[in-house]
Amino acid sequence: MLEIIKKPLPGLLVIKPRIFKDERGFFLETWQRKRYKDIGIKEDFVQDNWSRSTRGVLRGLHFQKEHPQGKLVSVRSGKVFDVAVDIRKESPTFGQWHAEELSESNHLQMYIPPGFAHGFCVLSEVADFNYKCTDYYYPDDEEGLHYRCKDLKIKWPDLNKYIVSDKDEKNKRFSSLFN
Repeated sequence: MLEIIKKPLPGLLVIKPRIFKDERGFFLETWQRKRYKDIGIKEDFVQDNWSRSTRGVLRGLHFQKEHPQGKLVSVRSGKVFDVAVDIRKESPTFGQWHAEELSESNHLQMYIPPGFAHGFCVLSEVADFNYKCTDYYYPDDEEGLHYRCKDLKIKWPDLNKYIVSDKDEKNKRFSSLFN
């Protein structure tokens, strides 16, 4: 069975899958349509993504404007600080964020519904990050919030250095996109 351990913002779920461990290792289901539908994830997933990043890499905060993606995210190896920002204008938690540490040892998943910006920062030497998406990636539809946006006040981990793409450095402030 799946365990929802947090519902920090409407629609956002932190999930602990059931893990079967023995002397050989472990087994867990990373997704099963009926079980995830039973906990409230009704959207169909159409694309799976896998990224590998090194310590200090910060990706995001990304979203798509016309084709918002829901994402079921997890870490296959390593550890990340994962952030979701509610950008649904009609939401009572519009502009609020939630962060969760996801790792290969805690096996936590986070379901980020459509209408959230998403990003993560790698805390381990290397991290393999997986995410299932409810819509396809459309490069021309992508937008981003700057990770150091003072409007959001995200408390990123205290690392000596972040490694951020040129594209993500050009992301905008929350107030310039949503006011």
